[in-house]
Amino acid sequence: MKSAVCNNRETSAWPRSWKSCAVGAAAVAAMLASTACEPGETDGAGSAASDRPSATSTTSATGSAEPGAAGSATPGTTGSATPKGSSGGTGGGSGGTVPACAAEDLSFGTTLQDGKGEVPKHLLITVTNAGDKKCNVYHYPHIFLGDYADARYPMDVYEGSDPKSGPVGLAPGDEAYAAMLASSVPMDQYETNAITLLLHGRDLGSDGSEPIGVDLPRVVAFDDGARVTYWTTASGYALDFVMSS
Repeated sequence: MKSAVCNNRETSAWPRSWKSCAVGAAAVAAMLASTACEPGETDGAGSAASDRPSATSTTSATGSAEPGAAGSATPGTTGSATPKGSSGGTGGGSGGTVPACAAEDLSFGTTLQDGKGEVPKHLLITVTNAGDKKCNVYHYPHIFLGDYADARYPMDVYEGSDPKSGPVGLAPGDEAYAAMLASSVPMDQYETNAITLLLHGRDLGSDGSEPIGVDLPRVVAFDDGARVTYWTTASGYALDFVMSS
């Protein structure tokens, strides 16, 4: 048979503690036997540990929200961006829970990857989420040489650079990268110190923003062999496609 207990308290934060009812002298045992122990003061239902808010941070420490930030792992000269319009994104992200990034919430920069004295033809585009909410960038940037009004057609893409993992989600301050190869076929060269970028919509081939002017670090000669990669959060992955050319 279980004996009577007093002040029974059990929580997830503390070990089980029992205070047994004190047994009196033999002379008063009969009187106490018929008297139930009264429960002591409690601190309410539930566990103190389970009611405590989690201290785990969900803020990403990656990237910078500073406009024009460079995302290259290799030091280089950096260009800047001047948005020319607002986003016309086509729908949300994965599962419809993450929206497409709006142009006004992004900053862009370009970094030259070639060393001093080398022909400038390897560049890294960095996009930074300068807004206060997570958003998605889709596929790859549509790149036009020079001013959009004078551009003939967008730059071709490295099809093999598609990571096949869906849109790239950017938390505030996070960065994504796309690498550009300026020249590989010395024909129809076009020299410029700026490009025009359009964000991709959710559907492959669609437009997700108005034209955005992005400066290059210097004048670069582009030709018919120019290529751009898909967006990725790993700059080295993007650069692998262009640095071997």
